[in-house]
Parts: sequence; C-alpha cells; structure tokens
Amino acid sequence: MQHSKEERVHKVFENISQNYDKMNSVISFQQHKRWRKTTMDIMKVKKGTKALDVCCGTADWTIALAKETGPKGVVKGLDFSKNMLKIGEEKVKSLNLKQVELIHGNAMELPFEDNTFDYVTIGFGLRNVPDYLRVLQEMHRVLKPGGMAVCLETSQPTMIGFRQLYYFYFRFIMPFFGKIFAKSYKEYSWLQESARDFPGMKELAELFKQAGFENVTYKSHSGGVAATHFGFKPKN
Repeated sequence: MQHSKEERVHKVFENISQNYDKMNSVISFQQHKRWRKTTMDIMKVKKGTKALDVCCGTADWTIALAKETGPKGVVKGLDFSKNMLKIGEEKVKSLNLKQVELIHGNAMELPFEDNTFDYVTIGFGLRNVPDYLRVLQEMHRVLKPGGMAVCLETSQPTMIGFRQLYYFYFRFIMPFFGKIFAKSYKEYSWLQESARDFPGMKELAELFKQAGFENVTYKSHSGGVAATHFGFKPKN
C-alpha cells in the first residue's frame, strides 16, 4: 500500500509540474498565498537561521523562507519530483538566492544530520506521503532543540453546510478545473482524495505530539479548509 501511494503521488506531481502554480491559485481562489503569509507572520523567522522546506514542490515557501533568513541564512528545499524542482530552480536562479539549495530526496528519510535546522516547514505536502507520523518524526529529528516545525495543509472544515460544500467542490469541481486548465483530470482527482482522507486539526495536533513536539498549536484558515500547525522540539 505504502509503495503504491508513493509511486502514484510521484507520477501525479511529475505530470502536473508545469501547471502546478497556476492550478494552486485556481483551486484555492488565490488563498494559499494569504495562508502562507499569515503563517510566516506567526513564525517570525530570524535572520541568519537555517530552514528546511520539506515537499517543497516548486519552491514558493522555500523562497519566502530565504527572503526572511537573508543572505546569511541557509535554506534547503527537498522534494521527490525532479520536474517540480526544475521549476523551483528557475525561480531561485532568477531571484539570485544563493542561500537556497534544492535537493531531490524523500520526506520519509531526510538526508540531514540530527539537530540541524531552526525551522522545518511542510506546505500542502504531508497529505501526499505514505506515513504522516514518520515524516513528522523526521522533521523532529533534524530540528535543533527549541526549533519550530510548521505544517500548512488542507484540513477538514468544521462549519455545517460549508463542510458539505467543500467536499462537493473537492470531489467534483476541482478535478474538472484540473481537466480544463491542466488537462489532468486524473491527477487532480487524486489530490481531492488525499485531501479528503487527511486528518482534521485535532487529529493532526495529536500526531505532532506523538512525533515528540511540545507546545503544539494550530490556526484555522478560511472556515477550516486549511490549517497551519506549529510544534517545538523540546530544548533538553
């Protein structure tokens, strides 16, 4: 099961990489940028720090982190889709962000030493991995003691009525958008499946705790269609 999910997801992202940024904006009605900005405001990333963006895709969040850490910072972006990374590389190059390195790798086995980063982020990527807890544990491992882990992800809206509308949208409208804009009906119907099966906010907060994080909090966005979770690696 694990293997087939990994292969399927890999294929999806290799296929939709060219249209991914455009589609993200269409699907979330441009909201994903606002959610990320709110998240960054809460994070208050310090200059000269080290950050890792897991499942970085086309590197938008990686770039946002690099702008905050400044040229003295170190920012790594990791993804298992080479096609997505290629688009990310072009963005990084055009912005001349020398502190950024994009790496082809697996979120389930991060190729970094323990206690390396001040911040580890994952944006709209956790729902695509075979084992959520394993990835959170890996994020915990590579964080320095006192470091912050942040996950921005689709969630399960809690408002009655709105919830039903959301599922209808994800199930029927979104794959249709995929077909029109990216000619990828199959791939976008996978994205709605992975979003539908993803844990709600409280369950994900529990997984953060299971992975060893403390002071776990979360912020709901747009009626609960997305949420950001924050957790800290204990200092001792």
